[in-house]
Amino acid sequence: MSGRAAGFVVKSAAMFHPLAIYIGLRYTRAKRRNHFISFISATSMAGIALGIVALIVVLSVMNGFHKEIQARILSMASHATLSDPDGGMQDWSEVLDRVRAHPDVVGAAPFVEVQGMLVNGSQVSGALVRGIIPTEEDQVAELRRDMVAGSVDDLVDGEFRIILGRDLASFLGVQPGDKVTVVTPQVSATPVGIMPRLKRFTVSGIFSVGMADYDRNAAFIHMNDGAKLLNLGRAVSGVRLKLTDMWLAPRLSRDIAYELGGVYRVLDWTQAHSNFFSALAMEKRMMSIILFLIVAVAAFNIVSTLVMVVTDKQSDIAVLRTLGASPGRIMGIFMVQGTAIGLVGTLIGMVAGVILAFNVEPVVAGIEGLFGVHFLDPSIYYISELPSDVHLSDVLLVGGAAFLMSVLATLYPAWRAAGTQPAEALRYE
Repeated sequence: MSGRAAGFVVKSAAMFHPLAIYIGLRYTRAKRRNHFISFISATSMAGIALGIVALIVVLSVMNGFHKEIQARILSMASHATLSDPDGGMQDWSEVLDRVRAHPDVVGAAPFVEVQGMLVNGSQVSGALVRGIIPTEEDQVAELRRDMVAGSVDDLVDGEFRIILGRDLASFLGVQPGDKVTVVTPQVSATPVGIMPRLKRFTVSGIFSVGMADYDRNAAFIHMNDGAKLLNLGRAVSGVRLKLTDMWLAPRLSRDIAYELGGVYRVLDWTQAHSNFFSALAMEKRMMSIILFLIVAVAAFNIVSTLVMVVTDKQSDIAVLRTLGASPGRIMGIFMVQGTAIGLVGTLIGMVAGVILAFNVEPVVAGIEGLFGVHFLDPSIYYISELPSDVHLSDVLLVGGAAFLMSVLATLYPAWRAAGTQPAEALRYE
């Protein structure tokens, strides 16, 4: 071992010597003559705790929103979709049997889909019209749960009935029992020329997911009615899949398509909503960085605290140096003191943050009742309560980062203390 490496090991050992720990903790517990230093220490500790609480609560609420929105999206969107690149899957019955036999597939359902227009009098709106088989659709989506009027079972082959999203029905001004006209991009040759294909449907139900993408822009009909409307014959647009692990959807869906052996267009839920989930992830990262500045400011208040303590303890440092304490041991004393402040603040913040995150809904409800306000108006946000989902990884990451910053904040003041010269410090004593 080189002399430089040996010196570093000796100095590091001196920093964590029991004497350094004892004196550092004694300084932390002792009532100081300078009450301003005590106030700065308490402020630093409280600032670290408050910053950690804010960060844990905000991250938990954002996780809750993410989880809630994801659940709402996946209640309508399948984990993955297999479709024919040419627009019509003729062998869908065989594909359905094969994918249902796959160990990673929980459910599968055929569908017909088209971007069309819905017309009621002068009201016209674009919509995604999906043809389904009600009993099969239950395997991949939760449309039945989201019905607010009528039933999914009302979609009967040949009856030409349609289920609309709540906002779409409100825009068109229709209720169950009313008629709407579905206009598709396909055309038919008639004696008067080329005409778009259209059909009158009876509104049999209304659903509400709580997501504008579906409530405003989606409609459901029976799959066979959709095939007739699109002139697909016995073909369908594709097969929707529900997998054992939705997080593995990108890999599993492609493995399944490869095993089928044909040529299929594969689309999983992460691709269909990639921009939305990327925006949520970016928002969470940026919010974490902004709120972590609170912790950083509080942690680096430890610097000013220890600088004043070092100035206040000049004579004590000189006496310890005279008695044989090494610079490394002196440095260790003040590192222990600053680390103790950071550790206590971190632990208080982590415990308080987790408790508040688990009880954020009753706390917010109490504040709303006390001041007579509503932070989340259900008529605007759909979600009337703050969802919270505490992740242990977030708590440990926030606490660990805050503690590390506290330790780093002790280095400069402790280094200054270690450089104190006994003769200079005791000159005026």
